[in-house]
Amino acid sequence: MAETESTRRGRIRENHQVAPDHFLMKVLLPSSFPSPAPGQFVMVRAADRMEPLLARPLSVCGFQRSHGHAVLELLYRVTGRGTALFSKMKADDEVILIGPLGKGFTVPSGLRRAIFVAGGVGVAPLIFLLRELCLAAESPEDMERIFYLGARSRELLIGLEHLNGTCDLKLCTDDGSEGYHGLVTQQLRDEIAKYDAKETMIFSCGPTPMVHALREVVEENPIPCQVSVEERMACGLGACLGCVVEVRGPGAGSEYVRVCREGPVFDLKEIWERKI
Repeated sequence: MAETESTRRGRIRENHQVAPDHFLMKVLLPSSFPSPAPGQFVMVRAADRMEPLLARPLSVCGFQRSHGHAVLELLYRVTGRGTALFSKMKADDEVILIGPLGKGFTVPSGLRRAIFVAGGVGVAPLIFLLRELCLAAESPEDMERIFYLGARSRELLIGLEHLNGTCDLKLCTDDGSEGYHGLVTQQLRDEIAKYDAKETMIFSCGPTPMVHALREVVEENPIPCQVSVEERMACGLGACLGCVVEVRGPGAGSEYVRVCREGPVFDLKEIWERKI
């Protein structure tokens, strides 16, 4: 595939397992690669291979520039043929990336408290957002950062090395093997009343059931909430219309938008309830 303004060929610097079926890939890219915003994603496929045909969307977990090149960090879970192929790739293997794509998170000016709510591999874009907030802060007191991270069990709590020491970290496991015994949204529900909605925003990414439960929590406690929606994508460019979701439209109606173009980050109250 020839490079264009939207495609780049990258070389894997490392690609290692961080938990069962979860991997962190670091890709070395030309310095011309555009800086992604937290919440954006890239479409990735192995270079010089025709199969699988479709690239896979991966959230950006981190991004740095140094010494005339860029390094993109991608945290992913093996869920099918494409991601299984990624998990077997080694250092110096090449990939083709399209991106960065989509609409990321928006941090209001003067925000005093950021609450992060992540489930599973949904931690990836929130790690990136947290890093950027830490870099932007002139002092640790500028913004309180509370991170609720949930997983089925202790071994599936990923990203801890990026979170420890940067936030008030609250761990939750479905089986009680680490931290709070229960769903991440349940611990948030237990504690949310102590947060002032006027100076707080929630940023979230995780599986659909978690997003549905989060909606119920914020309906009872109206703190503004942005959520990155997990949706299957074929092209990532808005052409195939394979990732549309229903959102609130004008008046009492609804309309369909593309997650890859108008998202993947949405205001939670704008997502049509039947679709989550």
